[in-house]
Amino acid sequence: MADIKTKYGTATAITITATTLASSATAGRSSTAIDNTTDLFIDALVEITPAIAAGTPANDKNVYVYAYDSIDGTNYTDGISGTDAAYTFRVPTHLRLIGVIPIAAGGVAYRSMAMSAAAAFGGVLPPKWGIALLNYCGLAFTAFSAQYRGVLAQSV
Repeated sequence: MADIKTKYGTATAITITATTLASSATAGRSSTAIDNTTDLFIDALVEITPAIAAGTPANDKNVYVYAYDSIDGTNYTDGISGTDAAYTFRVPTHLRLIGVIPIAAGGVAYRSMAMSAAAAFGGVLPPKWGIALLNYCGLAFTAFSAQYRGVLAQSV
């Protein structure tokens, strides 16, 4: 009898231009949609690395990471376009929160823990998905990168 074990794909950059994302209660950024129809990952672990400008954090002192999806590849959650673009969050939002990065101090580069994208969708990664960021720490980003690593199951 074979065992089913986790197998990881290659770490892949997420296309999202958030290098100078300002702090705002509603103005954020969405990534280009990631097409899962070929790789068929059961999950994707998302990691973001925002560098925060010098200063004293304010507002919520957090960076929020949300997931969006499309099952038809055309219509995305809450008016997101599926492209790397500025995005104004609706309040309340229908996007699903996948992680929060607490910002304790300015002038620091942070690295998030791995965040499960599938968890946002009830455990099943949709055909197309992406992330949206809301920086509400009171300070702008000075650098930013994001990546994901797909998760598969293999029989061994």
